[in-house]
Amino acid sequence: MFEIINYTGGSDALGKFLSRREVLDEAVEKTVKEILSDVKTRGDEAVRDYTEKFDKVRLADFTVSEAELDRAFNETDKSLIDIMEKAAENIFEFHRHELDKSFFYEQPNGVLIGQKITAVEKALLYVPGGQAAYPSSVLMNAIPALVAGVPEIYLTTPCNAKCEVHKHILAAAKILGLKNIYKLGGAQAIGAFAYGTKTLPKVDKITGPGNKYVAMAKRLVFGEVSIDSIAGPSEIAVIADETANPRFVALDLFSQTEHDADASAVLITTSETLAQAVNDEAKSLLPKMERKHNIEAAVQKNSAIVLTQHLDEACAVSNIIAPEHLEVHTASPWELLPKLRNAGAIFLGHYSSEPVGDYFAGPNHTLPTSGTSRFFSALSTKDFLKRSSIISYTKEMLDKTGEQIARFADAEGLEAHAEAVRVRLGSSKFYKP
Repeated sequence: MFEIINYTGGSDALGKFLSRREVLDEAVEKTVKEILSDVKTRGDEAVRDYTEKFDKVRLADFTVSEAELDRAFNETDKSLIDIMEKAAENIFEFHRHELDKSFFYEQPNGVLIGQKITAVEKALLYVPGGQAAYPSSVLMNAIPALVAGVPEIYLTTPCNAKCEVHKHILAAAKILGLKNIYKLGGAQAIGAFAYGTKTLPKVDKITGPGNKYVAMAKRLVFGEVSIDSIAGPSEIAVIADETANPRFVALDLFSQTEHDADASAVLITTSETLAQAVNDEAKSLLPKMERKHNIEAAVQKNSAIVLTQHLDEACAVSNIIAPEHLEVHTASPWELLPKLRNAGAIFLGHYSSEPVGDYFAGPNHTLPTSGTSRFFSALSTKDFLKRSSIISYTKEMLDKTGEQIARFADAEGLEAHAEAVRVRLGSSKFYKP
């Protein structure tokens, strides 16, 4: 079922994983540019028109009412509410540890230097809709913004043709106390909140995954607003030795390939026996899976088992792939951690399955994809915070260091910079004492 690749120290055999960037083609870009331009020009009416066109519903009001929120919460199974509340506690706890703080320190002569941390004022959290509902995305997007102290948080998600948002999404929003919730999806929603309309606010930050039209819209409005990242298809890599349980590994690989046909799953192992056992388990499991068509397509297109000679080589392969999720199923997983440089989230040990992180443990499940974990990180409180440098110089310190500063400006040919300092020293060529 999985293609088995013998890795011989080079990356040529990994070519399909290294070129797995989601293709946002010219046709998508052209369509999204037209939508964004129209939304920028016509505002609410354009949003209504595109929502009717794509979601088959004409919205008189974009907002979710308090009654709808209450009804969704009351209709959601109490045991699921309890689970989401516990998950929220864990996510809050983790993200509180990430929180940056303002700081100041004093230098000689009363100089104060520091950094002021300020939350962005307005954030939009985009939660995918359509074929599935993801209340976990509500928790993972909203909680970092709440911990960061964002004053105005807006959530938007597509509704169905009956003008309804999935009750589990609204229940999760209710648990977090979110109020500003909208029934909008697609590129038109991104444009509306990026530019602002008569009824929809212009925000400072947009986070959350979506389809290729949403991803393209986020890319095109970047600069007008800040975004988290451009989300691509789901990915998982598993490093395993002979101690791994092949059933655990097979299901963990399926946990990402069930998302869609463009997902990717890679087992990197030192054991030919395990490789064959995982392949056998996968073949046995596939017919029983509800999303077997997604899994089969993703395995054939974007997935493989990579055989390495030793675990150091397995780590090197993983670092080349730079996966969204990385599991380590080995006898001593913590020993490999220092060697793992590129991964959105790392799951250590046989019982740290990827869904533990998706739903419950606390770290964020909004992760860099398509190899971008080489330079991007998980969504965090830091995504909703700005840093302003603070400089407070005294006359005594400027008298001591000012000519050095001015000469540095001279070296760059910036006369006004230099003279702005020298005028305070009484040595400006324009203003003689």
